[in-house]
Amino acid sequence: MGTERDKAYAMAIAAVGRAEGELEAVQDELFSLSRTLGGSEELLSTLTDAQVPVARRQQIVEDLLAGKVSKSTIATVSMVVAAGRARDLTGIADELVALGAAEGGRDVAVVRSAIDLTDDQKARLAAALQQAVGKPVDIRVVIDPSVLGGLVAQVGDTVIDGSVRRRLDLLKQAI
Repeated sequence: MGTERDKAYAMAIAAVGRAEGELEAVQDELFSLSRTLGGSEELLSTLTDAQVPVARRQQIVEDLLAGKVSKSTIATVSMVVAAGRARDLTGIADELVALGAAEGGRDVAVVRSAIDLTDDQKARLAAALQQAVGKPVDIRVVIDPSVLGGLVAQVGDTVIDGSVRRRLDLLKQAI
């Protein structure tokens, strides 16, 4: 999980999201965005470069996200970038998602899959993971081509690896 600073940001973002009635959208969008941003070192470097004026970094965020996410999410990311915390976005998003799940008495399941899952697949997976961990779960999908097929789910410290990559690794060991 994130740092105390990440938790403080998450709590503030949650309060604003609740007030605007967009908490769930902000959680989903910020989680997805943080994973995308974490995968682009060039963009992350630009958003954290002290040589680039804050207004320019915020404009980059607005240009990239306009029409793709809610205005609340754009404002949130813009605020985090202006505060010089763009590298902390993943930790903040993780804390925000964990906070929302905990408020609902649920755990967070981070699922890595080579492709995005349909709503039906997410619902079936949530039901299966609930049986496995004994508690309702919120599914957060991370697209990870290295999985090849299948998926890897992590709920807290529990990892369930049903990926094709894992099966291939097991097959290599057996041979």
